[in-house]
Amino acid sequence: MATERHEFKNQAPINSKEPIMETREHREAWNKGKLVGQKAPLKPKDIWAIRIHLQNAHAVRDLAMFNLAIDSKLRGCDLVSLRVRDVTHGNQVLSRAMVLQRKTQRPVQFELTEPTRTAVAAWIATAGLRSEDFLFPSRLHDSPHVSTRQYARIVEHWVVVAGLDPSAYGTHSMRRTKATLIYKRTKNLRAVQLLLGHSKLESTVRYLGIEVDDALEISEQIEI
Repeated sequence: MATERHEFKNQAPINSKEPIMETREHREAWNKGKLVGQKAPLKPKDIWAIRIHLQNAHAVRDLAMFNLAIDSKLRGCDLVSLRVRDVTHGNQVLSRAMVLQRKTQRPVQFELTEPTRTAVAAWIATAGLRSEDFLFPSRLHDSPHVSTRQYARIVEHWVVVAGLDPSAYGTHSMRRTKATLIYKRTKNLRAVQLLLGHSKLESTVRYLGIEVDDALEISEQIEI
């Protein structure tokens, strides 16, 4: 019995953690080499760099899409599924429009500034779109309109054109850009909440990351 107990004592424990530790040591982190977190908004100089490039390239569709993405502050899925009738009345492009958000099923209103109205009108005329047509129809046969994945690739092209790091920007950069500028200039969080179509103010705070930005701004003003 003593011999049996001695042999059992020298055996490796059944629940040894060595294999688990070895697995952890060789497992690569999912975010290694990737930039995680919220995508950055564009700065005014970046917006103009992209606009000028699209104008010079006579990219009528992309200019309309870019201007509308900035003005509308819509999620990518809502932007690409817009129909001509959503932003027009007769032959006129509306200065204000309203759509139902797919994610929340809540309506949200947005403005179309003059440059955006001009770009959208030019695109509708160039593409010969009718009221019931999707505003940005797909060039692929299996999709009625530009997909969110296609939109993401288009945005990546815009970002590269502006000389920016594509890993730091994305479709949410388009949504966040004007909202961030509005907050910085007015500090009116409620207005930004309405424009983004958020049901809770806390969602807007997290989305813009303003708590951190405001805290740093206050801290920078304190000299010791």
